[in-house]
Parts: sequence; C-alpha cells; structure tokens
Amino acid sequence: MIENRWQDAAARAMQDGAGDDPVQRDLALRIYSARLIGQDRDLVMHGGGNTSIKLQARDVFGQDVPVIHIKGSGADLGQITAAGMPAVRMEALARLRALPALSDEDMVNIQRSGLIDSGAPNPSVETLLHAWLPHKVVDHTHATAFLALANLPEVAEATREIFGARMALVPYIMPGFALAKAACAIHDADPGIEGLLLINHGHFTWGPDAKSSYDRLVAQTNAVDAWLADRRPAPLYPGAALPQHDLATLLPVLRGAIAAHLPAGAAMPVFDLRESDAARAFLQRPDLADLATRGVATPDHVIRTKGHPLLLTRATLAGGPEAIKAEVDGFAARYHAYFARQAPRFGGTKTELSPTPGLIWIEGAGIAGVGADAAAARIAADIGEQTIRVMHDAEAAGGFRPIAEADMFECEYWSLEQAKLGKGRAPAFRGQVVLITGGAGAIGRATAQAFAALGATVFLVDRDRDALEAALTALGRDHGGLACDITAPGVPEQAVAACVARFGGVDILISNAGAAVAGDLATLPDKTLRDSFELNFFAHLAFAQAVTAVFRAQTGARGAGSGQILINVSKQAVNPGRGFGAYGLPKATSFFLLRQLALELGAEGIRVNGVNADRIRSGLLTDDMITARAAARNLDTGTYMAGNLLHQEVEARHVADAFAMLARAERTTAHVLTVDGGNIEAALR
Repeated sequence: MIENRWQDAAARAMQDGAGDDPVQRDLALRIYSARLIGQDRDLVMHGGGNTSIKLQARDVFGQDVPVIHIKGSGADLGQITAAGMPAVRMEALARLRALPALSDEDMVNIQRSGLIDSGAPNPSVETLLHAWLPHKVVDHTHATAFLALANLPEVAEATREIFGARMALVPYIMPGFALAKAACAIHDADPGIEGLLLINHGHFTWGPDAKSSYDRLVAQTNAVDAWLADRRPAPLYPGAALPQHDLATLLPVLRGAIAAHLPAGAAMPVFDLRESDAARAFLQRPDLADLATRGVATPDHVIRTKGHPLLLTRATLAGGPEAIKAEVDGFAARYHAYFARQAPRFGGTKTELSPTPGLIWIEGAGIAGVGADAAAARIAADIGEQTIRVMHDAEAAGGFRPIAEADMFECEYWSLEQAKLGKGRAPAFRGQVVLITGGAGAIGRATAQAFAALGATVFLVDRDRDALEAALTALGRDHGGLACDITAPGVPEQAVAACVARFGGVDILISNAGAAVAGDLATLPDKTLRDSFELNFFAHLAFAQAVTAVFRAQTGARGAGSGQILINVSKQAVNPGRGFGAYGLPKATSFFLLRQLALELGAEGIRVNGVNADRIRSGLLTDDMITARAAARNLDTGTYMAGNLLHQEVEARHVADAFAMLARAERTTAHVLTVDGGNIEAALR
C-alpha cells in the first residue's frame, strides 16, 4: 500500500517560503506534492512520470498569460524545484489540438517556443496531454500496482471491477501528439471520470489543487493494490544463495563477456546486484524462461534495461566461463536479429545500439542492473526490482502482457527517450571500478575524490569503520566500501570479493594502506618488524594477487589493457630514514614487488606502477610527529613541511593527482612517480 505522506504543516511551510504571491504559493504546493510522488519508488522512479499545474504568468509586457508548469524532460520528481517545472504558454498548445497530425520535432519546437524562460529544460513529451486535460493539477505516474493492472490481457474487465465507470482506458499509443489527442478525446466523451489508465503504460489523475490530485492518486493506487493482494499467491521461498566466492568468480567472467560486445573504447560495464529474498524467490518460478522474453512493464524502461533481461540459470553457471560467455553471445545475437527485423521500417535512419543487456537475472544470486557507471546500473536494478513485482502480480491476476516488439523498438530508438540519457563526452574513468585500501585516510580519501571526479566507481577498504562511513558519505551515492583488517589471513581476498559482488569487478587497485613503524633495528622486537611487513608488504602482495585473478577473469574476452595496480611505496624505499628501518624495509620490498609484478603481468596488459611520496599530513605523519621532527631540526612546522626543492608543502591531493596521472598513462608500467617537492637524496637513479 502507498502511504499518504501529505502533511499540512510541511505544505504550508513550502508555500510560506514562496512568499505572498498566490501564483507562487500554488506552484510551491505543486512542487511539494510532486516531491511526495517522486520520492515513492512505487509511484515513479528515475525520471519517470510527470506532474503539472495550470497558472498565470506575467510576460515582458506586464500582461498575465495562461501557462502550464510541467516537469522538464528527464527531471527527477523527488528533488524537483521550480526550475525543473518550466512554464509554457497555453495558447499555442491549445491551438495544436486542431491539427490532424504533428511530428515529434515540431511538437518539441513549438513547446520550446512557448517557454516563458527560453533557457528552461524541454517540457515533458506528454505536455500536450497535460495541457488539454481541463484540470488545474494533473499527475501521471508509473505506479507498480497500476503497471500490473495496465499489462493484464483483460485489463478492461479488471479496471471496471475496481473502479466501475470512474476510470477510462486509453489504448497503447506512443507518447506525444497522437496519444494526447486520443486520451483527451476519451476524457471529453465522459468528463465525469476521475482518471485514465493508459494500457501498457501508466496512470493519469487530476484535481482542482495539488492535495486533491495527490489524495486521489494515492487512493486509486491503493485500490488497485488491494485488488491485486486478493489474488497474490503464497510467496515462493528463495533458493539457496550462491556463496560469495562463487559470485567473485562468475561476475568478472560475466562482465568481461559483456564488455566483449561493446565498441572499442567503451566503458566497462558496472553491475548493481540485488540479492534480496524477494528477488531470489522470483527466480525460483517455473515460468522464469518465458517471463524473461515478455518485455518491459512500461515503455520508458526499455532505454535503461533493454527489452529483456539476460537469464543465467544455475545450470548455465555450473557450466563455467564458457557457458556464461555463450549465454551473453546468444543475447547479443538475439538483439542483432531484433534490430534487423525492426529497423527496416525506418528506412535506414536507425543506428544499432549496444547489443548488451541492461538487466541480468542470476538464479541463486538475484537481479543485476548493468550500466556504463554505477548510477546507471543502480537505475536499471531499481527498475528491475519493480518489474519483477509487476510480473508477479500480473501473472497472478491474469497474465503479464506488455507492449509488442515493434512498439518496444520504437520506444528504444525514439530520439526523445534517448535524450533522457544525456549526451557529451564520457569522463575519463567512467566504467572503471577502483578499489582503494586505506581509503578513509588522508591520501585514500583524496585519491577517492580524485577518481570519483573523473567518473570512476570507488570501493574503499579501511579498518576504521567510522572514518570509512564518513569518507563514503563525502563521496556520495553509488560508491561502496568494507571495514576490515587487511592484515588478517584471507581478508584481502574477501575485500576484493566484496567489491566484485557490489560492482561486478575491479579495474584499478590502489594499494595505499600502510603505517610508519619507528624504532632502531638493532633493538626492534621481532613481532614489530613482522607486523610491519604484514601491512606494508604482504597486504600489497595479497591484494595484487586477488585483483590479478579478477583482471584475468573479466577481460579474457576483451584482450589486453585489462587492469592496473598502483602501489603507494614511500621515499623510505630508496632513502632510508634513521629509526624507520621497520617501515623502510617492507617498503623497499614493495618497491621490488612493483617491478616484479610489472615484469610478470605486462604481457597480459596489466600495468603496475607506484608513487613515492614524502612528508604528507596523514595517519602516517601526524601533527604530533610533524611538531617533534620540526623541533628536532630547530624549524617551525611550516618550514619543515616545505623542506624540499620547491619550498612548498606537498599535500594528499598531490599524491592523488599522481595516482590519477599514472592510471591514465596507457603505455607506462614498472614506473614509480616521486611526489615530494624535490628531494635529491630520494631521487630514483
């Protein structure tokens, strides 16, 4: 059931923030209810649905003109502001209804020409339907319950049973001018109706104000949900979950198999795996293979998930890498055939999109969204979770019968839908999954921010759980992490497996964790030196071994250029400091490790590089240590930290930039980049 989350106090506060102008107060209330709708994933998600309100606006001549404020195309209702609901003059929109036909290009052009603010985003593709309905406030959603109802083979009978004559049906038509004409004609033939159910598409309702429309939307959705609840079968029990080590093996193989069908230079796919009991239970259905061929719950999902998921059964998974690759190849072949069947209708004007899945059903694991980055994968996974709920309810109530293949193709290749995905040059590390150890420390956080800013998906590993959570919060959503002690046996392998389970693989390891251990070697306890080696050498080795196995699995189908290892070494590796032998010895060994790995892995396209940094404020070099070292040299702390050829302090962000520079250096391996402001004694020879 949908919760009615309208709160009068919050609504009044929203209005009060808009001032005393009645028009602006009405718009503020519209924005408030739009956010309530957008923040409920069982009503709309990820740019879906649209809302509107008809008001007055003052033009440059000082005249009040009728306008419709409507969601901008692709905007997120959950976070929408006034800027996301551009105002369009109603006069031109009303005149369009008399036309017998109108192209998409002309529709968009006229809608844009009617904008009060020419810099505003494109109005929704369903602006005309909103404009022609004679109601002040209109809401259009893709509610889970309504999608189940809209895709039933006997939708008319079911709708009549739930709503009587209060809800009218609109046959499936592509969004735009033709749909607006048909839907509004149906409304005008029976103006007393309270809503429209667009078959295979979604739901429209309305009211004289924002609260009335919102209340009606919630009530109507809950009426459908209650009807479906009476027909739901007992839930299936989820099958046994695949162990994490199995996921760590199969997901990189799957990722590499998908990448093999992407254009040269395209981003590696990123996964978002949902392992809920509900998802695993759904994958126990005996009709799973049939459902996988049915289609999408609503047309605009196709641009995110493709028309069908890739289905991987336990039998396929048991067949190992070759069986998984064969299933991916089969999916791509079926997509090529689909394009070949449908594209000729458009006279050669369509260019085939990537033949790879946007959604994967993995028996024993769950459903995985696939995207060019973590955000796109998350959106696909969210849609995938809604779709299996729609399928489950629809099948129990009569059957899930979505739009036909030809209609699906038109939506997938519709320029107005593709525009929602955005254009422009992809950031440098889009699709790259970067695992950073010591990720919550000063250098780790700076490095994470640098790679995230370049489009990477980041997975942080650190033993300080609170610091890790703070670092992830600063990064924002669509990144991940694991709190653990990387010196414990087997933990590096577990950390890499956790990253693979979260995002499908790893592309860059930044082995950064370390600690400066002080003490003269002549009197140093044996355990102190051994513990330092565990963190400052063996952890680097263990992570390198674990990610190399992933690199090999996920790129076997794509060829060279398959992964990178970047190690935070230290100037101590080449310029030992008095009393720091316990730190310098394992760091010197890590320096050799870097060179050895580069030698052994270069033929596979795996690059191994490192950074030698010095005097960076961090967990290694604390403020107390800086004060003590500066005092021992009769210097102030600023002079001590700038004790290099450049006479400038080196900061964590400079080390982060060095890691990013090395990651972009496609023909560089076995190299160590010094970041110390200039220290001749530590210069590599």
